[in-house]
Amino acid sequence: MGHLDHAALGWLTPVLSYAMACIGAALGLRCTVRALGATGRSRRNWLITAASAIGTGIWTMHFVAMLGFSVSGTDIRYDVPLTIVSLLVAMAVVCAGVFAVGYSRDRTRALFLGGLTTGLGVASMHYLGMAAVRLHGDVTYDPVLVGLSVLIAVVAATAALWAALNIKSPVAVTVASLIMGAAVSSMHYTGMFAVGVDVTPSGGVLPGATAMQFIFPLAVGLGSYLFLTSAFVALSPTTGEREASASAQRPVEGAVG
Repeated sequence: MGHLDHAALGWLTPVLSYAMACIGAALGLRCTVRALGATGRSRRNWLITAASAIGTGIWTMHFVAMLGFSVSGTDIRYDVPLTIVSLLVAMAVVCAGVFAVGYSRDRTRALFLGGLTTGLGVASMHYLGMAAVRLHGDVTYDPVLVGLSVLIAVVAATAALWAALNIKSPVAVTVASLIMGAAVSSMHYTGMFAVGVDVTPSGGVLPGATAMQFIFPLAVGLGSYLFLTSAFVALSPTTGEREASASAQRPVEGAVG
């Protein structure tokens, strides 16, 4: 049995991964708030942005945390196609949940189904990401901890969608995003503590890419996307601000006419 280290780089990866989860959650909540105040194509675009932000934040959190994962007695590589599939799954399921909440007339039913679907999707993303791990040995899982991680994912996803429906103020969104980031991180590390590895010493070359060759550049790119999108959302006027601006211009236009 190989010794597993979930923080081989110290506190850097847990703290940075938590920050990524919080940023994605905060951006997703703000975009959802904007979407619920919009109509037509604008609502759809805000919901897509919200889903991509939350999905990107969750995926980036997972793989930034995985930068600190090591197993004694073996190198670790990642299957590139399967890792990309895990990212697409994260975005697709979050998109389904966000759209269910954004367009459904029965918010309670949409919250339940959306939270369940999104939570299972987040868990699927995590375990697809783990399936992409290549090492010398066999990976096993504690079924109780796996079940607990899935439950945490469903609860966290439901809480996120509830917050999107009920939390409006920037301060409340910030607090909610910190809580959601903690929930997503808890789901990840619960799932990681379920892992056991029976190492089989070998001098063979493992297939796939190292974390620094593939995961790190992709995580940096997605993290940059989150920061740039956050800046865009922060600078974009809200529906109320646009309405106030339009109201202020009407008297001037009438006077000119």
